[in-house]
Amino acid sequence: MTNPLSAETIALVKASVPALSEHGAAITARMYERLFEDDHIRGLFNQANQGEGGAQVHALAAAILGYAQNIENLGALAPVVERIAQKHIGYHILPEHYPYVAAALLGAIGDVLGEAATPDLLAAWGEAYWFLANILQAREARIRGGIEQTPGGWHGWRRFRVAQKIQESAVITSFILCPIDRGLVVPHKPGQYLTLRLPVPGQPELKRNYSISCAPNADYYRISVKREADGQGGSRFLHDAVQVGAVLEVTPPAGDFFLPDDPRRPVVLLSGGVGLTPMVSMIETIAERHPDLETFYVHGTLSSATHAMDEHIRALARRHGRIAVTTFYNEPQAVDRAGETFDHAGIISTDWLQRNLPFDRADFYLCGPKPFLRAFVSELSLAGVEADRIHYEFFGPADELLAA
Repeated sequence: MTNPLSAETIALVKASVPALSEHGAAITARMYERLFEDDHIRGLFNQANQGEGGAQVHALAAAILGYAQNIENLGALAPVVERIAQKHIGYHILPEHYPYVAAALLGAIGDVLGEAATPDLLAAWGEAYWFLANILQAREARIRGGIEQTPGGWHGWRRFRVAQKIQESAVITSFILCPIDRGLVVPHKPGQYLTLRLPVPGQPELKRNYSISCAPNADYYRISVKREADGQGGSRFLHDAVQVGAVLEVTPPAGDFFLPDDPRRPVVLLSGGVGLTPMVSMIETIAERHPDLETFYVHGTLSSATHAMDEHIRALARRHGRIAVTTFYNEPQAVDRAGETFDHAGIISTDWLQRNLPFDRADFYLCGPKPFLRAFVSELSLAGVEADRIHYEFFGPADELLAA
């Protein structure tokens, strides 16, 4: 990634690192306040991520600090740039939205730092922002172009009808989505997600990401959604109000977490709870397209009441012949029997993974609640798994400069 920023800009941005370390959260909180004064811009954001104890504010502060710290080594930012660009495809962020963020960010820096925000410092951050923004816009244009040139591809929001609604467990329900225009759908990469726009009564329009839980095809998508008891109601709206025949608006598949077209190493699909959804897409794909791929599906959940798609997964494994399925129940019910409805009581451990899997040569794909991911990404790394063999997905506040 070539760095055309002036030496003066680089020096000023790097000199602001201590101030960002101390005041970064205050700056990003003020930035969001400024942004959300415009209802149109506010509507671009997933407002659920603005709560969670200020998690999005702190995530954005960390992203800005990381940018300042790596201003001379922009190659280190490539994974973050890709993640942001993919999010922008999902939320339908367009080039005309970037100036709003620039104005809010620079205004927030001035508001929080006061006299320390000199004209030279603000000019340097303006140059740095637009340099990164131009990189993002170029990448987003390439992604959109690839989608639109693929049969079934589209731009922006497209109307889909709920063709089927399937209860998978006490807490997870699947929705089969087919386009109203009866056209093709662009095949996703197994592991990617859809972004839905949900008209929840009494609330501003909600946007939510849901992993696609079926193998790529040209006819439909399936999402499998856990009904959350708290939050702002996206999952409850889908479970309680959305019935067969309902119409939902959807942007094209997006996301930088997916199974490669030609996996070269054994694959471990490691999930907790509803984190199984992208893994189901991957395992269906493996069953259809990769007959020789050594695969290990390891899933943890509370009990059979919350365990979704077990029979489907095991049928795929039997048909494939090289897929091993292992399930852990943290709170088995009286009807659950080890060796029958599940394999192990308790939680998945890194020690178990080391003893039972090709730990030194497999690619690990992880999805689950934040504590699950924090633990395993860290533990796998400490246990010697190289970073390029650890792949993970989570939804919520992330390292994003726009659209969270």
